[in-house]
Amino acid sequence: MSKTIVVKIGTSSLTQPETGQLALSTIASLAETLCHLRQQGHRVILVSSGAVGVGCARLGLTERPKAMALKQAVAAVGQGRLMRIYDDLFTTLSQPIAQVLLTRSDLVQRSHYLNVYNTFAELLALGVIPVVNENDTVAVEELKFGDNDTLSALVASLVEADWLFILTDVDRLYSADPRCVPDAQPISLVNNLQELAALQIQTGAQGSQWGTGGMVTKISAARIAIAAGVRTVITQGRFPHNIEKILAGEPLGTHFQPQPEPTSARKRWIAYGLVPVGKLYLDTGAIAAIAQGGKSLLAAGIKTVEGNFEAQDAVQLCDHQGTEIARGLVNYSSEELEKIRGCHSREICTILGYVGAETVIHRDNLVLT
Repeated sequence: MSKTIVVKIGTSSLTQPETGQLALSTIASLAETLCHLRQQGHRVILVSSGAVGVGCARLGLTERPKAMALKQAVAAVGQGRLMRIYDDLFTTLSQPIAQVLLTRSDLVQRSHYLNVYNTFAELLALGVIPVVNENDTVAVEELKFGDNDTLSALVASLVEADWLFILTDVDRLYSADPRCVPDAQPISLVNNLQELAALQIQTGAQGSQWGTGGMVTKISAARIAIAAGVRTVITQGRFPHNIEKILAGEPLGTHFQPQPEPTSARKRWIAYGLVPVGKLYLDTGAIAAIAQGGKSLLAAGIKTVEGNFEAQDAVQLCDHQGTEIARGLVNYSSEELEKIRGCHSREICTILGYVGAETVIHRDNLVLT
């Protein structure tokens, strides 16, 4: 049966750890694997890191740049070289590919989000493998994905993929860093979000010298993907052929079980496509109503307003400790909410001088995170 498969490969797998030069044998193996999947009738998307790493090697830089402008310049050098190598390999295998460069703003505006979806749908219908990367050359800091693990999960969610494979420099997740803790236990299956939350506490954040993402970003990506009903696997990037073995049922890598009832496309856009610009701290009653009762957020349940935002902006909903429990689109600006927080809905008209919405965030525009 035909599946939609998203494969993300990190810089640590694409390059030699000592020099930052491209690991050509790995890239060739990856191209062969993805072409074989296409020949079996699967729809395939590749999310590829490596532009900055390849640019560093091309320019003779000995470490990844920290400054935004330099990083963008190096990415511009590396992206063209990376795509040329992919195009040469895939052309040899008679497989058309397309370059798709995305920024966070492409997913923030609903119309752009739908345009990106339509582009992917057309490319996949044409039998093309889209090669996706963040558009580092133009992305601004506050609208960056931050890492391609997050980007791959958002793409998998957007196209409602069946599988997301995150290829990295370890064969699976472990209970601790196996490089430091010899008796660290391998984790083969993560069943639910509760297990995922426990993992996030135990996992180190550091990526490789040439990449940006550690295991924390991969687990966060898995959270996004499984909420969309996408089965997610973390496995060894040096052996891309393992993807086919996993699809055939071999117990390789760490699998994240998708949620049985995925959230709607609109709510996934609110939760992960948008960038929150404020926070609302809620009382225990409001938290219980939202988290357990599926209710809308009312002004009475808001204790503190943080940030400067307008109506229809995305905000985080937090408990008194600052832990995020949900996100949503507000019906009032931060200035208005400062006046009506803690008040009953029937008082809003008197306080503001005009009739507003009964809810601060309607349940249709609110998603638990």
